[in-house]
Amino acid sequence: MSDSDNIQTTGQNGRYSRQVRFTPFGADGQAGLAAASVLIVGAGALGTGMAETLARCGVGRLILADRDYVEWSNLQRQQLYTEEDARLRIPKAEAAKARLEQINSQIRIEAHIMDVRAEELEGLLSGVDLIMDGTDNFDTRLIINDMAQKHDIPWIYGACVGSYGITYTIIPGETPCLNCLLGTVPLGGDTCDTAGILPQAVQLVTANATAEALKLLGGRRGQLRGRLLSFDVWRNEHQEIGVKAAKKADCPSCGSHAVYPYLTAANTERSDVLCGRDTVQIRPAQRRQLDLQETAARLAKLGSGRVESNPFLVSFTDETYRLVVFADGRALIHGTSDIAAARSVYHRYFG
Repeated sequence: MSDSDNIQTTGQNGRYSRQVRFTPFGADGQAGLAAASVLIVGAGALGTGMAETLARCGVGRLILADRDYVEWSNLQRQQLYTEEDARLRIPKAEAAKARLEQINSQIRIEAHIMDVRAEELEGLLSGVDLIMDGTDNFDTRLIINDMAQKHDIPWIYGACVGSYGITYTIIPGETPCLNCLLGTVPLGGDTCDTAGILPQAVQLVTANATAEALKLLGGRRGQLRGRLLSFDVWRNEHQEIGVKAAKKADCPSCGSHAVYPYLTAANTERSDVLCGRDTVQIRPAQRRQLDLQETAARLAKLGSGRVESNPFLVSFTDETYRLVVFADGRALIHGTSDIAAARSVYHRYFG
């Protein structure tokens, strides 16, 4: 970095001067942020919002991982992307990296076009101080949760759908983990493709999650919220839930004898290419019991595809794929042999 760049960054009117002037954060908080590495899994609405905020704030190293490309429907809320990105179907990780480098050329930005599973996540964690959740499904979140516990790395859970948002900061060894919270607090179930999404809900989750990130990375852990935050911007609802009591001593992910169950093949979503059929089968990690009648009605409301059903399955055909889902949650994605693409389609409609 040249002297002029250094003045631009740290001088009286430098890039981060207004942040440094906030006394509770200050120069030492900024120094901690500048030395930190953050991994953001998912570069959709939450991922791009968090990435832009952290890049503007001056995080030292930002790692982005996403399996998808930019589509027109993303532009309503995924703030780093342009019409040109959608027109050319640029992979989200690369499009985000290019835009972030224009915003802040003084930080290190890495882009990984990949479907993040346990093996891929393990390879991304070297030197990482914080993991942030920009994903769209609980299968990946539970993998992040177990990996964070295994490597003692804090992570911030975040999700939003419709007008609802939720976020919680998970500190290994201190707070309940995501596995502890399952079945205890309302963690959602709809997706943006089935229930829609207001960008304001995204922005509120982003603001709260990145504020927690600055506290963590700037050495201000005493200021962490310590509670699960949820809100509904349409219904004007706001709730903070104390969840310390949810921490389980025998939790298989964070308990005294943790085995990290979601890092094993038996407890992760399974995907198989069906030979000669241009079809991928998706089997969720945990058996689900879908109400097929309700599922058909929900998909029919989208108005973007043909829905057919019988007592055993629901078939939904959109512009590109035909998705057939069974009562146990298993699905066949017809029209592709690409497992990552098939999983993306499945999560789009079933979370």
